[in-house]
Amino acid sequence: MTRAREILINAFYMASPAQSWAGLWTHPASNGLRYTEMEFWLETARLAERGLIDAVFLADILGAADVYGGVPDAVLKAGCMMPNNDPMMVVPAMAAVTSELCFGITGNTTYEPPYLLARRFSTLDHLTRGRVAWNIVTGILPSTFKAMGMRNTMAHDARYDAADEYMDLMYALWEQSWEESAAVRDVERRIFADPAKVHKIRFAGQHYACEGIHLAEPSPQRTPLLYAAGASGRGRVFAGKHAEATFMSTCDLEFAKRTAKSYRDEAERQGRDRRTLRVFNAATVIVAPTEAEARELAVEYQNYSDAEGNLAIFSSWLGIDLAKYAPDDPIEYIESNAIQSIVEAMTRGGGDRRWTVRDLAKFGPVGGREAYIIGDPQQVCDQLIHWVDYADIDGFNLVRTVEPGGLRAFVDLVVPELQSRGAYKTAYRPGTMREKFFPGNGDRLPIDHHGRSDRETVPSDAAGNGSA
Repeated sequence: MTRAREILINAFYMASPAQSWAGLWTHPASNGLRYTEMEFWLETARLAERGLIDAVFLADILGAADVYGGVPDAVLKAGCMMPNNDPMMVVPAMAAVTSELCFGITGNTTYEPPYLLARRFSTLDHLTRGRVAWNIVTGILPSTFKAMGMRNTMAHDARYDAADEYMDLMYALWEQSWEESAAVRDVERRIFADPAKVHKIRFAGQHYACEGIHLAEPSPQRTPLLYAAGASGRGRVFAGKHAEATFMSTCDLEFAKRTAKSYRDEAERQGRDRRTLRVFNAATVIVAPTEAEARELAVEYQNYSDAEGNLAIFSSWLGIDLAKYAPDDPIEYIESNAIQSIVEAMTRGGGDRRWTVRDLAKFGPVGGREAYIIGDPQQVCDQLIHWVDYADIDGFNLVRTVEPGGLRAFVDLVVPELQSRGAYKTAYRPGTMREKFFPGNGDRLPIDHHGRSDRETVPSDAAGNGSA
């Protein structure tokens, strides 16, 4: 049987001892303590490519998660998202030992100077031969504002307003500064680039300004494949305008279905083909040859999970200090400057369950977190396919648990079963990351994308006024 849609899979990592699930680096089978070693990343890349995983998706946060109790003690003790190294630094090493695996890299619009970030992504796109995506984030931690020397935090929606302008400048640098044929590389005439085809970007906006030539020649994709994760109302508008792939984190199928539809509806309102947006949901998958073995693993992982660390991470996501609440207090909806969609998923997801602080501390299915799937290969595949079909999503970000065993089990047990059902590729598609995600659409931004609006008529001196 051939399915109409093959499931896409990203391995969701962070350059830290543990990630979404605190404390699991202490499990004797975990390699979490080796996150600072080059071989850790090489082994991860080789395993992912063996399983035809689409991308290693690298999360990142700038600043210490200190919302819980007002201090970072819980995350430091739990080794969860703290310490964390620069995700960009590990990509060239992984790219060197793979040929098809792609890489999603988180970059922050609030703190990264756009002129410098544009060059770093162009460099990575060159070095990987076009196997790079940018996960666009705006930042949520007050501690980062302080660490970066800023006096005041920006409100949730204001961060997205500034990010819209940031993106216009990035498009101008990537898409307009160098014409397609500017880098002539003419050895005989000893001319590398034609100056008449390289343009200074003049951009003056409310938040950002630039007068300069993009420092890198056009890379295989020019603009890397673009991810955005915001599922709040303002975040969905941003994603509809800019993202080619987006993701959410929910265990509620109805919430996932509504959110996926809203992403595509917003893309359509922006004048785009709604199917030029890939939608992912995060998923913790625990699979073993038998259901009983898988459930034993889940219990075992719970014994190594760090309750305070989990609450500290949730506090940062929610923008709420959960240390102030009793274990059985319910989670109520409040507006915050953090990830509004997580609270919405817990409190407005449509289910009858009232989630408590105690629930959030556990390793297990939690509202506002990702899909939680346990079973033998057949059961896991049944659930993955049901999620894709019912919620109209394209794939999953596999949340890191005890590695490399978790990813290896998925590769060895789930991938073959999905392939047998026609729900997973049997070989990588050729080309750049954009070509792999959207076969037949080329390696550049689609023509109906906002960032391509001025591509076809590059002026003699490209200019921008906040909407380049």
